[in-house]
Amino acid sequence: MRRRIVAVVLVVWALTAATAAAAVNVTGVVKDASGGVVADATVTVLTAEQTAVATAQTDAQGRFTLQVPSAGRYLLLAKKAALGESRMPLTVGTQAAPSLDVTLQVSALREDVTVTASPNLVEDVRRAGQPVNVIDAEDIASRITTVVAQAVEGETGVSLQQTSPTMAGVFVRGLTGNKVNVFIDGVRYSNGAQRGGVNTFLDLIEPGGLETIEIVRGPSSAQYGSDALGGSIQFMTRPPTIGGAGGPRWGGSAGASAGTAQRYGGGQSFVSYMGPSLGIAGSLSGRGAGLTRPGDGVDSHAAVTRFLGVPSGLLMDERLPDTGFHQVGGSLRAQWAPSSATRTAFSYMRTFQGGGDRYDQLLGGDGNLIAELNQLSLDIFSARLETLGALGFDHASFTYSLNSQREERVNQGGNGNPTATIGHEPERTTVHGVQGVLTKQLSPRLSWSLGGDVYFEQLTSEAFNVNPVTGAVSARRPRVPDGATFTQGGVFAQSTYDLKPDRVRLVGSLRAGGASYEAKASDSLIVNGQPLWPDDSLTAGDVTFRLAGVLTPTDPWTFLVSVSRGFRAPHMTDLGTLGLTGSGYEVAAPDVAGLGGFVGTTADASAVSTGRAVAQLEPETSLQYEAGVGYRHRAWRTDLTFFVNNVHANIQKQALILPQGAVGTPLGGQTITAQNANGAVFVPASTVPVLVRANFDQARIWGIEHTAQAMFGRSLSLHTAFTYLHARDTTTDLPPNIEGGTPAPDAFITLRWTSANGRWWVEPYTHFAWEQSNLSTLDLGDRRTGGGRSRGNIAAFFTNGARARGWIGPGADNAAGTADDVLIATGETVTQVQNRVLGVGVNSAPLYTAVPGYATFGVRAGLRQAPHEVVVDVENLNDENYRGISWGIDAPGFGVSIKYLVKF
Repeated sequence: MRRRIVAVVLVVWALTAATAAAAVNVTGVVKDASGGVVADATVTVLTAEQTAVATAQTDAQGRFTLQVPSAGRYLLLAKKAALGESRMPLTVGTQAAPSLDVTLQVSALREDVTVTASPNLVEDVRRAGQPVNVIDAEDIASRITTVVAQAVEGETGVSLQQTSPTMAGVFVRGLTGNKVNVFIDGVRYSNGAQRGGVNTFLDLIEPGGLETIEIVRGPSSAQYGSDALGGSIQFMTRPPTIGGAGGPRWGGSAGASAGTAQRYGGGQSFVSYMGPSLGIAGSLSGRGAGLTRPGDGVDSHAAVTRFLGVPSGLLMDERLPDTGFHQVGGSLRAQWAPSSATRTAFSYMRTFQGGGDRYDQLLGGDGNLIAELNQLSLDIFSARLETLGALGFDHASFTYSLNSQREERVNQGGNGNPTATIGHEPERTTVHGVQGVLTKQLSPRLSWSLGGDVYFEQLTSEAFNVNPVTGAVSARRPRVPDGATFTQGGVFAQSTYDLKPDRVRLVGSLRAGGASYEAKASDSLIVNGQPLWPDDSLTAGDVTFRLAGVLTPTDPWTFLVSVSRGFRAPHMTDLGTLGLTGSGYEVAAPDVAGLGGFVGTTADASAVSTGRAVAQLEPETSLQYEAGVGYRHRAWRTDLTFFVNNVHANIQKQALILPQGAVGTPLGGQTITAQNANGAVFVPASTVPVLVRANFDQARIWGIEHTAQAMFGRSLSLHTAFTYLHARDTTTDLPPNIEGGTPAPDAFITLRWTSANGRWWVEPYTHFAWEQSNLSTLDLGDRRTGGGRSRGNIAAFFTNGARARGWIGPGADNAAGTADDVLIATGETVTQVQNRVLGVGVNSAPLYTAVPGYATFGVRAGLRQAPHEVVVDVENLNDENYRGISWGIDAPGFGVSIKYLVKF
């Protein structure tokens, strides 16, 4: 097989050399905001996949000449230290185009350019046919303190999800986790083993090597395949460049950062080499984070508050335990031009993270003693061949990728029971991917692309339990069966047609795709004469599309209408999960076969049977309608978008209902210890009923997104972003049990002043979020949101976790371990605590029935004195205590961070 792939590559190279099209000259002038020419600026032409095809330096008159190997659509990037950069789409025909005017201005209102709204096409965001957030390198650097997910804060239509200091996700139009797919340089990063409400490995992407982050809002399965019900996130690393006058060049940067709220410190470096036919770029970065201090020094969801009803400050330090971690990562990217029309690109990224814990399962929520995230690591490699103007196409791209993600989770449940079994779940997911795309500009008004991709995934996991009393080790069923495979892919076509040039554009995409899953009992160990899991498989497919119309009646105005269909095949996690997750303890359909299990009406203890037997899952689909309007003026601009996204056969978590008498039945490494009158069952690992996934409802999410930018003179600019979301089950009119919940409406306001020479800037900013009372039963039971608790949970923590931490003492009989033991801080017995926390006669209730609203304020300031740059950020000036929905930790309180960078 490998020999065949090499042979195909050699044939493509040979054909490319024989059929390359004639090069086309692109000329222009680079100027600054005052109209003066800019000498020694770097101008680069890149493909949509960020491969450099031509590079030049401007002369003393600001002029440049680039020789582009072929006609097509490209990205033109101009840069100059202290003047920022300019990005613009470039359409190259068969004849030389008129000279270009490129303006560099630090504080200007810039038009964004997207390379991801349509794969392999460079487009002005206004005319892309789909809303896209483009986060540039400056915003990435200024927003991030410890993890890459923080870069999305301040954007419309998206929200940060923070499960722990090391684990995060991104909500896109109210959906997150496995309903949003993630890519690095066009290669799929998310996989079928990721959990439902968070991407464990998202924050292993090191920000130091990133050029931009693009977030495609709305279903994009027609472009990017399964999982894109809410949208897609694309991380674009800094590309090396080749060519240019003056011989080989070396460049780079080095920096350091530190902050007080999370007591973090770190450093980063970047080095690049540009030669006539070879370019190399490499990055290395790392950081260590200490204990987090939340706003007001209070943990709103601490186990002591949830179960004992006392403020965290009474028993805990304001610096939260088990919230530190360390991370180091590096990347290497190379481009080689064997001919003027051929490019090969190689990329490798490796990251290691250690010391992380699931704080929400420890004192931040469940009160357990052990909830470790050990040895998280990422290795991702890709090799790409791109040809320009060969074989009758403007651009052809073929990519192979290898993505390996490793972790080990170590958990002990029982609300802090020191004698409870300690479960170890090491996992490694390995993905081989192949993809290709062909593009052609058929005429100045019509372009089209054809492509396809396939990813072969396999999960390896040998889980085991350790008895902390005896030290005995026993095999257990992993979260997902060892050796399980998941294959996904599809073929697609897309086209853009300018019905009337610069006035009416039609954009269309069509994809046929699917996925298959298989777990074999023959891969399992034999325990007590039986395999740990049965044979299980599923194959699913669908056709998705996107159709958009963009109308520009006059230059300032742009109108967008679109309809799109999304698709998500059930993952390995959906089909095979057995064990503790962010929402509770889950089982899959094969694990309860023969037990007479039914799907419950809710995800909490009030659930009753729906009469629907637990069954194998089916795919989720979505249908979204969208309309938007934008206005552009030289001094201000604004965009307003409205959408309705209908999610059909939504896969959600509901309580498992079993026939009475289920107590004592084993479920994986846990045994059912309680069952209520409705049939819901409980295990020691979780405070909520055992959950099972089902295609349960039809969810409708609608929202409003608005952005505005304005310039007041040359120095002062204003940026605002507003998002409103509302989700409902169309059958019950209740909030749907979508994992992660629905973020509250929020708004960001940023005001920036920049000095006339561009060296100084100051940026006050604020973030408002409204109360979110639209919580589902899954949200209310989730330790991270509602913090559901029962009398049994309170007793378990009182007896186990609180006692193990020295907070429980003997009562009147002066004997420990008896019914009159008391909480030392209040002198109460467990019964008195239960009655105070829940109320007399109340068996269970959430800690919160809404996520409180909040407002935070901060100020950033920067100094650029080439080659040095310093940025200071004073965060959460009002020391507000807050968290977003499904966050497992409160946000950091007041803090100061400083970042230093030197370029060479």
